[in-house]
Amino acid sequence: MARDGALYVCQSCGAVQAKWAGQCPACGAWNTLVEEVVSAPPGAPSPRGRRGPGLAFEPLTSDAPPPPRIVTGVEEFDRVVGGGVARGSALLLAGDPGVGKSTLLLDVVARAALRGAACAYISGEEAAEQIRARAARMGLAGAPVRLAAETSLRAILDGLKSEAFDLVVIDSIQTLWSDGHEAGPGSVTQVRACAGELVRLAKKRGVTVILVGHVTKDGQIAGPRVVEHMVDAVLSFEGERGYPFRVLRGVKNRFGPTDEIGVFEMGEAGLAEVRNPSALFLGESGERAAGTAVFAGIEGSRPVLVEFQALVAPSVYGTPRRAVVGWDSGRLAMILAVLDARCGLGFAARDVYLNVAGGLRIGEPAADLAAAAALASSALEVALPQDCVVFGEISLSGDVRNVSRSETRLKESAKLGFTRALAPSGAAGGGVAVMSVRRLGEAIARIGESGWS
Repeated sequence: MARDGALYVCQSCGAVQAKWAGQCPACGAWNTLVEEVVSAPPGAPSPRGRRGPGLAFEPLTSDAPPPPRIVTGVEEFDRVVGGGVARGSALLLAGDPGVGKSTLLLDVVARAALRGAACAYISGEEAAEQIRARAARMGLAGAPVRLAAETSLRAILDGLKSEAFDLVVIDSIQTLWSDGHEAGPGSVTQVRACAGELVRLAKKRGVTVILVGHVTKDGQIAGPRVVEHMVDAVLSFEGERGYPFRVLRGVKNRFGPTDEIGVFEMGEAGLAEVRNPSALFLGESGERAAGTAVFAGIEGSRPVLVEFQALVAPSVYGTPRRAVVGWDSGRLAMILAVLDARCGLGFAARDVYLNVAGGLRIGEPAADLAAAAALASSALEVALPQDCVVFGEISLSGDVRNVSRSETRLKESAKLGFTRALAPSGAAGGGVAVMSVRRLGEAIARIGESGWS
């Protein structure tokens, strides 16, 4: 007879322990270990006496077509997931509170339903009337979406099995609870169990399930990391407070790329897709001030132009400040060291502030030269030309290295009216005159040239 066993699961980090302790040995949190009873189902055979057909191997090649996709009609969302959500897949969408996760997914299911897909929206946080009011505000009240307000996993599974759905949204996974576990909703045990059942339903019945996930104050997805392994795609919905722009990123995707972004703008009627994000992330037209540089970047498959803003000022205190928004602080420290050691621009006694306009976060190394140009422009009090873009990677030796897809960057720059580019040697094309530089010192000398602008 199979015996019941007990494990102790940390509700903070998800670590499993064989015995209870006041402090979790993995993360150090106190009083977070909760008992979880694991029992074998009645009549289950003993593992030693189990017999089966064995492991069936298949060849690497196959004539099976790729899984069909549901095109939702929200182009920015479809681009990020790879051209539409794959049938039978499970997706996890995470983001800060109030960023617009529910608004985005209500728009997705409503437009997919209008295109003929059988869609359901199940909320554990809001009543059906609240969802209807949001749909009316977004102009989607007539969409044939089935609504439900439920937190019981058993009731949700029974409802989804009783009808045939193509796309189902669960908002959110932290509010669900399973009666097979004693832990409360939102705990590691409940989140893992509920996510596992919903993923199993998606694979077995061929329904696409989108789970909404909360994030911690550190920006990490709340709950056990095993949920991110269970699902087929993990999407991150980001947005800085005070800015209307929202960026959807693919963190993990088994059916598409992971470097695509979708840009939305939050308005009174909900989220609106942004077809040309470069025009939004650039500053207002007019004379360019000292300390600004336009970076021609690549986000996924699309080029995006964004403005870097820098301010270099004398330090009032003994230790100068280094503040950066939208870029890596470690990368800023490296660029400052290279400017100091290789170009003779001293920042040791000056405060440095660097900001990426529009609330976008830049991660590619090609932004090194744009950040350095903005810093040098502020330090020298010389404005860059209005019609100039900058891109290039900087090495610790001060060399300016070439970057990928430079022609695509230049074409996007020409489309928006830029005629010059400060870029590494080898960058050409796109109808933009390229001022090639091999070392960072050459770029700083060009910026300081009188009459260059």
